[in-house]
Amino acid sequence: MCLHQPPCPDSNASDCEAARPVAQHPEQGWSLLCNGVLLLNDTGAIRPDGSSIAPQRIGYCNPRSRCPVSSGRRYPTGSRA
Repeated sequence: MCLHQPPCPDSNASDCEAARPVAQHPEQGWSLLCNGVLLLNDTGAIRPDGSSIAPQRIGYCNPRSRCPVSSGRRYPTGSRA
């Protein structure tokens, strides 16, 4: 139970990642939030029940070009920009 004022959002809330960190290990790529959510540095998260929250990545590709989303590249195919 969160004792912060105002209380941190519940782990099932849409804004669950806004809870305060209680343990941080940036060298390992994670932070534990007050509500039990394990926040990962790739912007994903794991809830206390084991369900995952997909990473919130911003696309950098031109919508008209082919963008290799699954490869992790941040530029359109054939471009080096």
